[in-house]
Amino acid sequence: MRASNLLVLMSDEHNPKFLGAAGHSFVATPNLDALAARGTRFTSAYTTCPICVPARAAFAVGRYVHEVGYWDNADGYDGAIPSWHHALRDAGHRVVSIGKLHFRGRPGDDHGFCEEIVPMHIIEGIGDVKGLVRENIPKRKGGDKMASRAGPGESPYTVYDRDIASRAQIWLHEEAPKWRDRPWVLFVSFVLPHFPLTAPPQWFYRYWQQDLPMPKLYAEDARPHHPFLDTYAHTVDYDAHFATKADVKRAIAGYAGLVSAMDENVGYVLRALRDAGLAQDTRVIYTSDHGDNVGARGLWGKSTLYEESAGVPLIVAGPDVPAGRVVATPVSHVDCAPTILECAGLLPRVGGRALPGASLFALAEGAMPSRPVISEYHAIGSVAGAYMLRFGRWKYCHYVGARPQLFDLDADPEELADVAGDPRHATALAEGERLLRAALDPEATDARAKRRQADLLAQFGGREKALARGDLGFTPAPGTAAEIN
Repeated sequence: MRASNLLVLMSDEHNPKFLGAAGHSFVATPNLDALAARGTRFTSAYTTCPICVPARAAFAVGRYVHEVGYWDNADGYDGAIPSWHHALRDAGHRVVSIGKLHFRGRPGDDHGFCEEIVPMHIIEGIGDVKGLVRENIPKRKGGDKMASRAGPGESPYTVYDRDIASRAQIWLHEEAPKWRDRPWVLFVSFVLPHFPLTAPPQWFYRYWQQDLPMPKLYAEDARPHHPFLDTYAHTVDYDAHFATKADVKRAIAGYAGLVSAMDENVGYVLRALRDAGLAQDTRVIYTSDHGDNVGARGLWGKSTLYEESAGVPLIVAGPDVPAGRVVATPVSHVDCAPTILECAGLLPRVGGRALPGASLFALAEGAMPSRPVISEYHAIGSVAGAYMLRFGRWKYCHYVGARPQLFDLDADPEELADVAGDPRHATALAEGERLLRAALDPEATDARAKRRQADLLAQFGGREKALARGDLGFTPAPGTAAEIN
């Protein structure tokens, strides 16, 4: 594949089902749909971790969380492990970020970019330290804000995203033409549709005025129960503050409105790419750091291993990429780093080591790598490690200290029935555990994560000091104050 420029677009918390191209019944995403139509869309793509900071660290490094050890939202990427940004910059390419990074961001940290424009990093370089507490976890405060802030209006995040889109357009028109000697990479990272669920009025009312369906399995007697899910739902009690169906509808309208607002900003950037005369020499990747449950099973936010949360949208388009193709082969964010390097004409090696991912370009052409795809969670609201492994039609979920789950995604794509206890599927259940243990030791990995978290907690001053600091509901946009309850 010939080398070309690359525009990497990332959103935050985009449930892969909330996409017109994926067949969503009401959400409007015309710009992403058009991108998918002229490129390849991967329908079984997964984050390495369904929460922001570790997901973005693993995306940068091109390796799984258990390999790199950035475990939670108080353990931001510091540049110590080389990233694809470093590899590109070291090879003389211009590699620039605009928008949310969610790295550690302390003075002296080198994340590998030539330039970081309006970056969002974890607050004060330490992030959400209360999430380091992994036993006797107290209920988090501020859960009412998911419901109370759902509605029409502007938030610091909607304003921030428009600024990101504006700066990206300017960069494509003004800066990109300066870098013609070798391909450049521009990483444009939005924060929508991450909560608060305050959506621009033109988008909120588009959905509020419709007869929106309730989330699946939302009724109390329909919700599945599992120790991991119950602990998360109790600790991060968003749903306890939804008193009526109208409250739920406001949240869904807010989320859908944010998705459409993000899509609108994506459209501005893609239009600038075309108007600047760069589209014929630039490939585009779109994805999100993770998804969002959006009320399914009574869950809001991310942090679970269901498709809504651990799944991500993933689209690749541009020169030499098959148009209108839909690929069901399971893929991962670890596949993005080697793809980015290949696009620029570099070997898929970072820091002298080959990357574990496969080329999305090769996958778009029909390659079928023999490997499972893994997502894992060691963060807020969990007392032990949780692991998802996708192999073929099966999705195996392993929880340290709790029973596993198994879903047949061919027969049950909405994950309505956990078949782990069905003896007819004992072979698939055993194979899932075998494949997971061949890739990692779940108990040892859980212990390693907790040791790192205990060390960070001690550096901060211990459990009581972390709890006294309060809860960080979401990282403030640059130039705005943090809200800590």
